[in-house]
Amino acid sequence: MTNKNKPYRLRLPGPTAVPERIRMALAKPVVAHRGPEFAEVMAETGQLIKPLLGTDNDVMAFTSSGTGMMEAAIANVMAPGDKALVLVNGHFGERFVQIIEALNLKADTLVAPWGEAVGADELAMKLRDDDYRAVIAVHNESSTGAVADLEKIGSVVRNSDALLVVDSVSGAGGLELQQDAWGVDVVVTASQKALMCPPGLGLASVSEKAWSIIEKGAGQARYCWDFRRAREAAAKGQTAFTSPMPLIYGLRESLRMIHAEGWTNTLERHRKLSSALRAGVGALGLPTFTKCPMLSSTVCVFEVPDGLDGSAIVRHLYETRGTVIAGSRSKLKGKVIRVGTMGCITDEDIRLDLEQLEGALSDLGWAVEAA
Repeated sequence: MTNKNKPYRLRLPGPTAVPERIRMALAKPVVAHRGPEFAEVMAETGQLIKPLLGTDNDVMAFTSSGTGMMEAAIANVMAPGDKALVLVNGHFGERFVQIIEALNLKADTLVAPWGEAVGADELAMKLRDDDYRAVIAVHNESSTGAVADLEKIGSVVRNSDALLVVDSVSGAGGLELQQDAWGVDVVVTASQKALMCPPGLGLASVSEKAWSIIEKGAGQARYCWDFRRAREAAAKGQTAFTSPMPLIYGLRESLRMIHAEGWTNTLERHRKLSSALRAGVGALGLPTFTKCPMLSSTVCVFEVPDGLDGSAIVRHLYETRGTVIAGSRSKLKGKVIRVGTMGCITDEDIRLDLEQLEGALSDLGWAVEAA
């Protein structure tokens, strides 16, 4: 049973806690989604999001989860008979393969062990050997804490006819992303992670290289996910269909907060706090699972030693301290725990994470050595 006297602490790698300032913005009155008042909100939001994605593109908004945006990206750039090369090093790379196959399209994979990175040299060889409409990468693999080197990947893909499609659902807002400079053709993200909003708002930014394919009518049959409709609507300060207005109000407030802190400062805060959590949990005897050279600033993933069960740690923290972290629903079930380090987090959050985790491990019989 949950201890009702303990506060509820959301420390997942998404969805993340929504700050009070954003919750108040979500409560603003609903207005006409085709009217001038909302167009002003859309225009400001569209400008504020661009530096976080590293783009000059107009950013399109959808009522969607992150998975919906992954599907939207595929549906817009791939036509029947096309083939994608998916870089797989975790759960969400595998999800991209499932989406492609569900759309009756073809997927090849370039696989690295979970927690490691797919090499750019291997990618270059694959692109020389076969023709692909798209190369698919996960910027921040939240199942393992591995970050893709998009700059290197982009430098390889830009010299081919393939489009580079990137899921940055758990990266945007907490990790550096330079869509234009790195040659990312389609990047999709969602509201509920480093952007500090509730789930339900999806975002997409598309390069001119990708538009040259999309505008020709290439792609799957699509209606709600049609980027062409979304682009036309965005030019008017609208969404193609009914707008998730409260979420866009919330996103605007989130972006105002990020810009007030300073985008460089926001990135450094995420880096500093994730590094502190990894150091502290390592001192408790749980090593970092991620072996990739680029470690995530938005999620920390820890190996659970023999004799402990990650699911038991997650359950015990919730039942005794009201803190919600994540385990794994994949082949890592019971073997890792995952803690979000994204959004509106502070030094105090990390201190309390370490204090509570140390107590939970002790409760479960794990001998924590004094530093």
